[in-house]
Amino acid sequence: MKKSATTFLQVVTVLFGIGVLALLLWEPQLEGRNAHATLFEIYFMDPFLAFVYAGSVPFFVALYQTFKILGLVGKNAIISQAAVKALRTIRYCGIALIGFVIAAEIMIMVSGPDELPPPIFMGLLICFGATLMATAAATFEKILQNALELKSENDLTV
Repeated sequence: MKKSATTFLQVVTVLFGIGVLALLLWEPQLEGRNAHATLFEIYFMDPFLAFVYAGSVPFFVALYQTFKILGLVGKNAIISQAAVKALRTIRYCGIALIGFVIAAEIMIMVSGPDELPPPIFMGLLICFGATLMATAAATFEKILQNALELKSENDLTV
């Protein structure tokens, strides 16, 4: 892959991360229940919001690992133990993200039955995306691990 293509994908990854971070910081101010709240009340008095921010950590870790993998692709070093480790981390981050979303869904269901379908649907969409992410990472991890084993076998026979 060309260096310019991987650099472009790295820039897109960084911009995506900045966009998600901006949304995470801006969205709580748009909620109807926070219309007359101060910034301190919005960000420090809402335990659900703290849980959402804690749950976003695996997403950003996976985004960083994606950035690292793209760097390895740019250096033509994708068949390496570092790439396998990064894919394993992405897989674990996807699983952790699913766990956080399921816990948040339970918190929403317990807090009150009013208007459950929208948050439940959003949680299902996030779980679906995280499942795709974890599955793709596991598949690529297995492929790279097999390629790494073949490469090491060929190095031993030469």
